[in-house]
Amino acid sequence: MSKTMVALDFSTRKEVYDFLSKFKEPIYVKIGMELTYAFGFEIIRKIKAMGHQIFLDLKLHDIPNTVKQAMKNLAQLEVDVVNLHCSGGSVMMKAAIEGLQEGAIDGKRPLCIGVTQLTSTSQEMMNEELLISGKVEDVVISYATLAKECGLDGVVCSVHEAKAIHQACGEKFLTVTPGIRLSSDSVDDQKRVATPAYAKEQGCDYIVVGRSITTSEDPYETYTMIENIMKEK
Repeated sequence: MSKTMVALDFSTRKEVYDFLSKFKEPIYVKIGMELTYAFGFEIIRKIKAMGHQIFLDLKLHDIPNTVKQAMKNLAQLEVDVVNLHCSGGSVMMKAAIEGLQEGAIDGKRPLCIGVTQLTSTSQEMMNEELLISGKVEDVVISYATLAKECGLDGVVCSVHEAKAIHQACGEKFLTVTPGIRLSSDSVDDQKRVATPAYAKEQGCDYIVVGRSITTSEDPYETYTMIENIMKEK
């Protein structure tokens, strides 16, 4: 199973399908707001029908009943992973799991992971703009612990918190880490970033890689190289 989720941050269907055609076998992809809002669930169903695993990255955050009903609908897409914001609180997170279970096809619901703090969030921003006190790592671990108590399967976090989350929540509690860049790449709008090798060292279960693969001259070669790093023993 792939340990690398490729972020399909494209603007057109053609770009998506041209990109996926470069791969010799199905891969794990992340479909976010850009594609979903542009093309709806149609593109998700088509990519799933092609055999790819899908992390549907819509980051739900609303009142509990709304999130429950939304998750019930998302479960019927038969994607592999969905997510929400942990800052929505325990009642919302528990409602999300209820919705996924009610909407599950053949009793198999998607995995549900919680966003702790975005990798674009700096210490200064969290403290001074969001008015959340303490260190980023402490807040992330607190959110992760709450997410586990609410029945979630894991969290989205930066590489830098993955090891501590596993210590607090156990090795089976998943850590999905965006903000991955090759050493030669620009960090762009991310703040808490790292290389695939460092992610592997920190025990990350899955990494999300976008531009390092999608803008590569040879996406398949770059993807394979990153996968080999993540699967090294």
